[in-house]
Amino acid sequence: MTDERTTAALQGSRWRRSVALMWRGLRAEPRLYVLAVGSSAVFGALTVAVSRAVGWATDTVVVPAIGGDVEAQDRLWQAGLVLAAVAVTLALSVAGRRIWAGLGFAALQARHRRGVTAQYLRLPMSWHRAHPAGQLLSNASADVEAATGVFNPLPFALGVVVMIGVAAGMLLSIDLWLAAAALVVIPAAVVVNLVFQRFMAPAATRAQQLRAEVADVAHESFEGALLVKSLGTADREEARFADRAHALQAANVRVGVVRAFFDPVIELLPSLGTLVVLGVGTWRASTGAVEAGDVITAAYLLTVMAVPVRAFGWVLGELPRALVGYERIARVLDARGVLPSGSRALPRTAGGLAVRLDGVGVDVPAAGGTARLLDDVDLEVGPGQTVAVVGSTGAGKTTLVSLLARLSDPTRGRVLLDGLDLRDLLDGEVPAQVALVAQQTFVFEDTVRANVTLADVPDVPDGADVPDDAAVWDALRTARLDDLVQGLPGGLDASLGERGANLSGGQRQRLAIARALVRRPRLLVLDDATSAVDPQVESEILRALRGTAGDGSAVTVVMVAYRMSSVALADVVVHLEGGRVVDVGTHRELLGRDPGYRSLATAYEQETARRARERADELAVGDETEATAPDAPVAATPKGRTR
Repeated sequence: MTDERTTAALQGSRWRRSVALMWRGLRAEPRLYVLAVGSSAVFGALTVAVSRAVGWATDTVVVPAIGGDVEAQDRLWQAGLVLAAVAVTLALSVAGRRIWAGLGFAALQARHRRGVTAQYLRLPMSWHRAHPAGQLLSNASADVEAATGVFNPLPFALGVVVMIGVAAGMLLSIDLWLAAAALVVIPAAVVVNLVFQRFMAPAATRAQQLRAEVADVAHESFEGALLVKSLGTADREEARFADRAHALQAANVRVGVVRAFFDPVIELLPSLGTLVVLGVGTWRASTGAVEAGDVITAAYLLTVMAVPVRAFGWVLGELPRALVGYERIARVLDARGVLPSGSRALPRTAGGLAVRLDGVGVDVPAAGGTARLLDDVDLEVGPGQTVAVVGSTGAGKTTLVSLLARLSDPTRGRVLLDGLDLRDLLDGEVPAQVALVAQQTFVFEDTVRANVTLADVPDVPDGADVPDDAAVWDALRTARLDDLVQGLPGGLDASLGERGANLSGGQRQRLAIARALVRRPRLLVLDDATSAVDPQVESEILRALRGTAGDGSAVTVVMVAYRMSSVALADVVVHLEGGRVVDVGTHRELLGRDPGYRSLATAYEQETARRARERADELAVGDETEATAPDAPVAATPKGRTR
């Protein structure tokens, strides 16, 4: 929806932004809105024409026929046919307007949601960390609905301009004073809307912001359900949600109060206009300038004009909320930080990727300036090597490995794969050959197959490159998860439940590794991705990775590790502290010459032993519970499950 030359944000006064919003929406779906507005215009013209048709039928057919005119009686069917034709055309125009306007409205919503979602996918992780998930959900749902709400009544309002034009022309042909009295409702409606906008804009802004806050609190509560339940903070979460919900309720009431004053005034204007016309008409008739029938005709035409006045009222009533919703969307669409792509391809040759970091530094905004996460990092990893990155908390390990998958770009220096700067590569080249597995694993509420391939197999388009079942089983075997899947009812078609509720933490991590391996990456990045896996299984996985580059050669592995058993398997160990590389070498070499690494290794060993004791206690409690539980379901502990 936006590119490098244009921005989604609207400029100028509120009126200019409102007009620009409506114009952009109409221009986005021109065919649908031409049909919708055209159908509405036909409806407007026919509404005025009905009075003419009824008058013609009454004067030339009905009255003479009642008086005994045989010729008129013979033409009664003609009058009926004319009236029926007008009625059918009127009904078709109403149906057409509603159908085309509805299609345009739905298409605009889909266009906005696609644009917002595509922008979410383009923006780097640093941007996402600064924006709560609830707010992002609100942008793609409530804000989109608000931004497009005005396009439901808009085609009707634009189409019935024809009705205003025809009625105004007929009024002017009757009498200038009567026309002026009747048409005064138009500027009056504009003045009322100006007052309405002044009160409605801040109320709508507040309500939309609170919708995002309510969604954010709800999302956090759902995500932290285990924490809330285990620590007994349900009352606190309920109070926190209730506070935002009550605030939203008050904001919505405020919006409703403003609308409650505006809508009746808009509905009242045509009636007041009719009274004014009758008053002016009485005066004009008393002077002999017009006939009584002219006054009645003018009053009837004003009644007809009540329809477009109400239609404009609906549009004006929706505009403030639509403007607020669109501007919230525009802030996402215009967000800075999208990583630009280059023009070079990354050749897929045999073996793993060679990795080089050349003077890499990463700075992020912080209070009072910037914080330096990485500084002057130089590192070279040969094809097929397994490299362990170790360091204390906050050393910059995750920041470093995320650069390899290009989740962000370095502030200084270069990251090169096979000698090519990541910023010079075509879009899609990095994820095609680099796979990142994070410690926190997301599992979709879907089958094993769909979670590994990340494809809804029945709906895959023709020609799409989706791994077959043999490749899925091969990846599961390397991740040491094939035994578990074979024991599940349905195998690859077994459903894993919401967020992988049927799996333990270690099994979810192994599933994520299989998800990465099925893509045959040349570089596998593991960000503490085996922390919940048993040490023995972890060692088997790391050894199996030696031949997973797609041609039997070794894939390059860069892993953040905390277990010395894992670190010892690495060809190279990188000790990182304070965002700088302290030393690089084998595990044995660093133990001999790096006191900081030696201290870290001791702490890692102690932490590993502590985790092992906790896991043993959990298993003992779990086994005791299962042994004493009556009729425990077999499926509760699938074959091969690692807790």
